[in-house]
Amino acid sequence: MINSVALTDKPTLIGDRIRLVPLTLRHAEPMWRSTMDPETRRLTGTVREFTLDDVETWCAGRCEQDNRLDLAVEDLASGAFLGELALIELDERAQSASFRIALAPGAPGRGYGTEAARLMLRYAFEEVRLHRVQLEVFEYNPRAVRAYEKAGFQHEGRSRQALVWEGERFDVLHMAALRPEWRAEGC
Repeated sequence: MINSVALTDKPTLIGDRIRLVPLTLRHAEPMWRSTMDPETRRLTGTVREFTLDDVETWCAGRCEQDNRLDLAVEDLASGAFLGELALIELDERAQSASFRIALAPGAPGRGYGTEAARLMLRYAFEEVRLHRVQLEVFEYNPRAVRAYEKAGFQHEGRSRQALVWEGERFDVLHMAALRPEWRAEGC
């Protein structure tokens, strides 16, 4: 049985170089700036344009959500916003959820995504007691694929030509981490 209270608690998770904290209004402005970055938009497949008001409204309501966990990624030393991540689409019967992450410009390629994913998986498996956490990543983002592999996700398949970005078709890769495998790997 999962511990759904763990999603309503909105924890702070501390790593070696980062901390994951509840996503709140104070993260809205740097998050909004991230949504305008062309490379961030490409890596996340974001086509919608967001206003600062849109993002402020979104961030202000995250702590009230009891069926998902939205956290900001912050630099442990400086407190700088490095991105945001979430456990979403919770299925209590299947003991599963989906994972998503978007790092801010300048944060990718520095190991923050791997560390954040590991912290979230540990929380998902040990506190929420999920059995499975899955994600989707675009084939043109090999850096994210490597980060997910290092965190404990394994490849499960692909949806061929499922994404159209700037008129070109790309595959969507499916990855997942399972609690028994994650424990066995010592992540």
